[in-house]
Amino acid sequence: MPPRKRARGPKKNTTKTVQSDSDSEGTPGTAAQRKGKRKIEKSTKSKDRAASSDVKDSPGKISYSHWLMKSEPESRFENGVDVKFGIEDLKALPNQTGCWDGVRNYQARNFMRDMVVGQRAFFYHSNCKEPGIAGLMKIVKEAYVDHTQFDKKDAHYDASSKPDNPKWSMVDVQYERMLKRFVSLAELKRLHLEHRSKGGPLKDMALFTRARLSVQPLTAEEFDFVLSLEDKEPV
Repeated sequence: MPPRKRARGPKKNTTKTVQSDSDSEGTPGTAAQRKGKRKIEKSTKSKDRAASSDVKDSPGKISYSHWLMKSEPESRFENGVDVKFGIEDLKALPNQTGCWDGVRNYQARNFMRDMVVGQRAFFYHSNCKEPGIAGLMKIVKEAYVDHTQFDKKDAHYDASSKPDNPKWSMVDVQYERMLKRFVSLAELKRLHLEHRSKGGPLKDMALFTRARLSVQPLTAEEFDFVLSLEDKEPV
């Protein structure tokens, strides 16, 4: 969620600060494990996984290919830094591309490390007057070191993270389009409750079962159903 440090990141030095996760689920892997895993995914799986439905890479682990990523579209200051960053801010960046930095939750970080170039994500406006899904973006660079963890002036500086053993990662995302209409949290919650009682694709949606995570996985069925709502009248 930034305009704070307006530009840092890929070629154009664009940056994005996301909503900080308040919980701390998940367990970081070793540096060797993370490096090896990313190398395998990039060399053998990236193209296939980007367009695939959800599959299991290993027993008990689901490999997701769709995402929901939260950011704050309204001004809020942390350590004197405005962490505001809505979909219009992403759209205004050079090449409509920015780095999704500031994630400080192990499970959310691990989900980003699973992302593959070409996968799509909903841009979700959070911590605002009307939370909900505003538009679509795509992953254009896979996980790499989040530089903001080392910046003492950054709202998400982490003194315990060291350059030779960084804790936090980020990905680069590119604006794709706005949804035809805004899909609100209230609408999604009504559908989630209905699907829980009667059956439906949103019955286990992470937005409600893992609500505090700022980066959440979606099944292909969940993603397709939510996307279809833009062509329907609000519930």
